[in-house]
Amino acid sequence: MANVRTRFAPSPTGYMHIGNLRTALYAYLFAKAQGGDFLLRIEDTDRARYVADAVKFIQDTLAAAHIVPDEGPGVGGDCGPYVQSERMDIYKKYAEELIEKGFAYRCFCSHEDGAAKEGEKSFGGYDRHCRDLAPEEIERHLKNGDPYVIRQKMPLTGTTTFFDVVHGNISIENSELEDQVLLKRDGMPTYNFANVIDDHLMRISHVIRGTEFITSTPKHVQLYEAFGWEPPVFVHLAPVMGKNEDGSVSKLSKRHGATSFAELVDAGYLPEAITNYVALLGWSPKSDQEIFSMEEMAKVFSLEGLSKSPAVFDYAKLDWFNGEYFKAMSDEKFSAEALPFAGELTDEIKKKWPYLAAILRTRVARYGEIADMIAFFRTLPEYGVELFPNKKNKVTPELAAQILPAAKEALDAVSEWTPEAIDSALHGYIDGSGYKLGTVMWPLRIALSGQKVTPGGVTELLYLLGKEESLARIGKAVEKLA
Repeated sequence: MANVRTRFAPSPTGYMHIGNLRTALYAYLFAKAQGGDFLLRIEDTDRARYVADAVKFIQDTLAAAHIVPDEGPGVGGDCGPYVQSERMDIYKKYAEELIEKGFAYRCFCSHEDGAAKEGEKSFGGYDRHCRDLAPEEIERHLKNGDPYVIRQKMPLTGTTTFFDVVHGNISIENSELEDQVLLKRDGMPTYNFANVIDDHLMRISHVIRGTEFITSTPKHVQLYEAFGWEPPVFVHLAPVMGKNEDGSVSKLSKRHGATSFAELVDAGYLPEAITNYVALLGWSPKSDQEIFSMEEMAKVFSLEGLSKSPAVFDYAKLDWFNGEYFKAMSDEKFSAEALPFAGELTDEIKKKWPYLAAILRTRVARYGEIADMIAFFRTLPEYGVELFPNKKNKVTPELAAQILPAAKEALDAVSEWTPEAIDSALHGYIDGSGYKLGTVMWPLRIALSGQKVTPGGVTELLYLLGKEESLARIGKAVEKLA
């Protein structure tokens, strides 16, 4: 195989959708798996969609996802510039070459002049009026300085067939292909034209992109043939879908939740977990392994593992991936990275944050869950007596009213407020009372947190709240049960 060169060619719209991220990831992984090069190219010819600073946003996103271009803006390479708006002279040169070869023509029609009339044959809305203008008429227009676009002269008969790695041979009747615009009146190239020119000049061997580009590919193939160039290998990826409330699926969009890399990171997912999960949305490794480092994926990634069926983005599955990455982290790293997500903390919790973070590390699926999960440490939520009954531990409000004052007295006697001393005091009380462990711990959990589920057990809650706040909360519960 010749040197593999792939590219990611986004429009600078300031948004990296999960589908875009997957395209970049697959192009990167395939290039690395084959010992090739991965390029970043910015396709900014659609100036209406251009967003300021979007190029930096794209570069920052790729860096955060550990997708590192070998060539591109700010990186360098011998095929630059890597921003299409800086390559205008190149596109004009090749468009003029196609005119000379008879594969393109100047179209002087205004939009209205070239629109197909009722009952006329329409080719993408254009009636091909200027396709066969006499040379002297073309010269007259040029002398008058009449504005024009350059259109591709599509074959009128036959079929265009190309092979796609995922979908096999795909054919389309040439009669269905419009004489697409290659160069606009302002000299700006269209996506389809610039895409082909750049892929050839940048020696791209494999074009990996979404299925929405399948219908454009015959036009690209016709351009390659017109220039006498070898087309790259085409790989069109099945779409990423989202699950709707009724159980059906549709193309992943904002109604399904966070759909961009940045939004997922802001929600508290780790970049490594996101890229790991996204890699498996349409690609199956040959083993049952699910947790991969980027280096591991690059070693085993292959185009044969791609699926032609749409993949469904499952947030619960992403939670699982992220949780597994948390479990593999050190307490110190988790503590540092989780802190910005923790929200407002009491002075007591600030002092004991590493202790709390170590408890949270194996209990949360993403950093974004932490603030709500630990809110009760800051403010005891309103709760009622109805939380105290527990069939499993045979606790009733009446029994809780007996247990809590005695447990409070045992805890009040603790002089050094450490987890070990607290635990010793609680078990001393339990052993002397004859109650089972769960029977005592349940009402204490409710009194301390005002909720049935907490991160950590009662000993951890007591320690984190501090002695004064813990005894005060137990006292309020005693009053509530009186």
